[in-house]
Amino acid sequence: MSWEIIFQPEHLAMYGQGLITTLWLLLSCLLIGFVLAILTALALTSRSWLLAKLAASFTYFVRGTPLLIQVYLIYYGLGQLEWIQARWDEVWPWTYFKQPFFCALLAFALNNAGYTAEMLAGAIRETSPGEVEAARAMGMSRFQIMHRIVLPSALRRTLPPYSNEVVQMLHSTSLASVVPTLTDVTAVASRIYSDFYLPFEAYLAAAVIYLCVTFALIGTFRLLEKRFLAYLAPRAQ
Repeated sequence: MSWEIIFQPEHLAMYGQGLITTLWLLLSCLLIGFVLAILTALALTSRSWLLAKLAASFTYFVRGTPLLIQVYLIYYGLGQLEWIQARWDEVWPWTYFKQPFFCALLAFALNNAGYTAEMLAGAIRETSPGEVEAARAMGMSRFQIMHRIVLPSALRRTLPPYSNEVVQMLHSTSLASVVPTLTDVTAVASRIYSDFYLPFEAYLAAAVIYLCVTFALIGTFRLLEKRFLAYLAPRAQ
């Protein structure tokens, strides 16, 4: 194997830039997706039949179609619509649809929101009725119960499955490489492979980077679970 090609300064710099793009894409989609997931989860568990159906249709589509198809639909599909093309040079926010990073970010954020919303909605539905009854007995309004009791409890209990979703989303960001001019870790590996025909070296280097980030994310969530789920741990005798 020709590892000296990978360890050349310019190629290490390319991997570093790709890692920055990957992490920025991941953190941005998690932030936007988390906000959308809370709103969607509230809609899924609302008393409004229309809101619940609309939210369920969104999560069903997101979870039932491949992420790659969603990226293609947003980057290639929306860009072909004439009414968007007529606005994307001068009318905000349609100007963002000609930017590859924004299209990939939008696809990943919506995908993350769909999966996270279903986890949150399940945790909200499983909230102990006793907690809600106690809050009502204290005179809390429905908004206060959701804000102070239900949501904090649901967010804590969603931490373990959410950590899996975050790791899965990290791996899914590799699909950003299919978007032209967007250079993430996988795109850098593909470029080195095409330039030097070194598939093992290029993609193994990318795999090591993803492994390191994955271990860092898992360790971070383990600390969060230890902090916020300590009350569920078995008590020492």
